[in-house]
Amino acid sequence: MSAPHLWLRAEERAHEARTGLTPDGARALIAAGFRVTVEASRQRIIPLDAYIAAGCATAPEGSWPEAPDDAVIFGLKELPESEAPLRHAHIMFGHAYKGQPSGQKLLARFRAGGGRLHDLEYLTESSGRRVAAFGYWAGYAGAAVALLCWAAQARGDIAGPVSSVADAASLRAMLASELAPFTDALPSVLIIGALGRVGTGAADLCTALGITPTRWDMAETARGAPFPEVLDHAIFLNCILARPGTPVFVPASAPTDPRRLSVIGDIACDPDSAFSPIRVYDRATTWDQPALRVHRSPPLDVTAIDNLPALMPLESSEDFAAQLLPHLLHLQTDPTRTWARALALYQQHAKA
Repeated sequence: MSAPHLWLRAEERAHEARTGLTPDGARALIAAGFRVTVEASRQRIIPLDAYIAAGCATAPEGSWPEAPDDAVIFGLKELPESEAPLRHAHIMFGHAYKGQPSGQKLLARFRAGGGRLHDLEYLTESSGRRVAAFGYWAGYAGAAVALLCWAAQARGDIAGPVSSVADAASLRAMLASELAPFTDALPSVLIIGALGRVGTGAADLCTALGITPTRWDMAETARGAPFPEVLDHAIFLNCILARPGTPVFVPASAPTDPRRLSVIGDIACDPDSAFSPIRVYDRATTWDQPALRVHRSPPLDVTAIDNLPALMPLESSEDFAAQLLPHLLHLQTDPTRTWARALALYQQHAKA
């Protein structure tokens, strides 16, 4: 059996400094017999020199299409838009299994090239739990952006651009400054999915800022819609991925319904899914324009950024990479069939 070859590609999406492999992880892979190639990157939070010191080979940024056939291409976010066939095995968040138009194009590229996808969203234990997730930091950052949107509203404005911070402490300090004029009337917050990784991160951020959120999970939503309590809170944070059977938390009528609700943080961010539980918006928001105003008076803003953990790229990268490394080390042997399950799911959805 030849040595497995992992090729860490550069992320091409703007504001994406995260990585799924740290130099320490690369060093562990090399010690286990892997070849590791790391592309140069203008924005990766960890410099290339640290990977070189760990023993990695290097390649120019964006050169993965010319990688050897046996290389497994590893990245986090989407590939550049193209119709070029994909001949390699890829590890990434594909977002391709819920009928999204972009996902269908991606699957077509894999079919055309004979490659395969190991989607990180579906890299799971036998119980169905993800083996590695950015969820905690997505929740932490998503709650932060929702609070920034609320503070901007309270000033009679709409939230402006957001940017990455050095660490979680810096994020909390910035938020404390933004909320300081309103400490006597901080917003009420409802979190749905509060027992999961995402919800836990959102709740921890709120608590650190002196806000005690209302925490809901499956027990509180089992009765089914409608959920008038959502409209009775100033901020609603959705931390549940859209799936068949997910109830509607925010109906299309919400903007004109009687409500205290003024900010929706759709941290799960799946607006183009047919199963979306938030029916008042249809597109993700961005770092440059984090808030989408869906009603003017009284204002209702939605924030739905789909790479939230990149706001804290170093902490979120180190956490995710540590979770994933034990499974990367068994990429070929796959004793728990983690990779086999992901591949079977790809094959199921890739059928023309």
